Amino acid sequence: MASKDTVLILDFGSQYTQLIARRVRENKVFSKIISYKTPAEEIKKLKPKGLILSGGPASVYDKKPPMPDKRIFKLGIPILGICYGVQVICEVLGGKVKSSKAHEYGKTELFIDDNTTLFYSLPANISSWMSHADSVVKMPAGFKTMAHSLSTPNAAISNKAKKIFGLQFHPEVAHTQRGNQIVNNFLFRVCRCAPRWVMHSLVKKSIDDIRATVGKKKMVVCGLSGGIDSSVVAAMIHRAIGRRLKCIFIDNGLLRKNEAKQVRKVFGEYMRLNLTVVDASKRFLHKLKGVTDPELKRKVIGEEFIKVFEEKAKSLKNVEYLAQGTLYPDVVESVSAFGGPTAKIKSHHNVGGLPANMKLKLLEPLRDLFKDEVRLIAKDLKLPDNLIHRQPFPGPGLAIRILGDVTPERLDILREADERVIEEIQKARLYEQIWQSFAVLLPIKTVGVMGDERTYENVVALRCVNSLDGMTADWVKLPYDVMEKISLRIINEVKGVNRVVYDISSKPPSTIEWE
Repeated sequence: MASKDTVLILDFGSQYTQLIARRVRENKVFSKIISYKTPAEEIKKLKPKGLILSGGPASVYDKKPPMPDKRIFKLGIPILGICYGVQVICEVLGGKVKSSKAHEYGKTELFIDDNTTLFYSLPANISSWMSHADSVVKMPAGFKTMAHSLSTPNAAISNKAKKIFGLQFHPEVAHTQRGNQIVNNFLFRVCRCAPRWVMHSLVKKSIDDIRATVGKKKMVVCGLSGGIDSSVVAAMIHRAIGRRLKCIFIDNGLLRKNEAKQVRKVFGEYMRLNLTVVDASKRFLHKLKGVTDPELKRKVIGEEFIKVFEEKAKSLKNVEYLAQGTLYPDVVESVSAFGGPTAKIKSHHNVGGLPANMKLKLLEPLRDLFKDEVRLIAKDLKLPDNLIHRQPFPGPGLAIRILGDVTPERLDILREADERVIEEIQKARLYEQIWQSFAVLLPIKTVGVMGDERTYENVVALRCVNSLDGMTADWVKLPYDVMEKISLRIINEVKGVNRVVYDISSKPPSTIEWE
């Protein structure tokens, strides 16, 4: 962190905390999310150029509200509080917060009273995104109002002398007009950051860090899935330590059609990595027999995944690290990674599904990054285009796209259906325009008619979404002719399916995967 300007984000449990990090990074300034509990002395050691206090679901007048170390306000570091964050500022510095009579949710017109600093170059009024039931009714000494709405007199406040600012609305969300300009003004006009965080410098530093961490004698085993995340990890570690990287691809029986063959070709023949393919399909399917709970599926797969790796690692000398393509959204959804009061959404097999007694140390160089940032690294590393643009595939594989029992028969049905989805999406030249497109096998059967005979067969759901980083997603308005072709092919060509439905849910409130 010392090699670049950094802004720290104290997480109070907001659903938008990750978006704040994204907005900062989009301005070429490195951001890192930490717990709101982080002591002031630890923050000081990190030498950040600015602090951002996130929003959150709590109220400052709760019995035990999440509050930061009060000493952060004496460090002389510029601070920006957003939503709950501005209420924290007021509570700590002597202001007053009360429940609002008129709650504000959604788009709200914001009237700017002071167009300097945060609102520099903005018009007199903008559309902002509000999501609060509490408001600042009395500002701390030395603070002034910078903006207001019809219901919130102190929608933006500041103490310019101390460089402390607070916003009741959310500039990080796309619904706030000129929100990115507000973040930009905080970074460059207030914090005086330099926009120098670029992918190339990140790649070089990450490779140097890997080399220093592993040392000159130790070996690393990498869990290669064939996707962009683990591929980038493998390429980076290979550059750092060469043949001391041992890539292990586990065929867990939950892969798409012909996936194991494709992995051998790309990574063994093209990239010339030290690759071993392990067929553990029977082993995984045995462990999953009768398991229908989504969380348990992920944990079973995660634990078995690590066991296979540790067994294979025993045959290698000096292996100390397990490398994984863990991304920031994986961590955020699996655990409250920063000590904040964030709710766990689901366990990702490579994070929340890992066993507590794991013997190998983890090496996760992409842990703080988003998917689109990983693609930029892949381009910098000059990985093949078809790998860079490959749609994401979940670590637990088809197990979480089969609702209910995971059996060989149900896997075969889903593989065939999924293959036809991808083929038609590619034929329509939509593959690189869509974040993810796949089939889901539902745990229900419906009545149909085929060849004048009654059928009672499975239902397949089609899921196509667009996203930038996997944190939020919108369902794709797929052309009707493409939907028709996919449906006809699945019903006519995949034995055991007589109905196809289309998922039109966004994230949130749904997740991209069904389990």
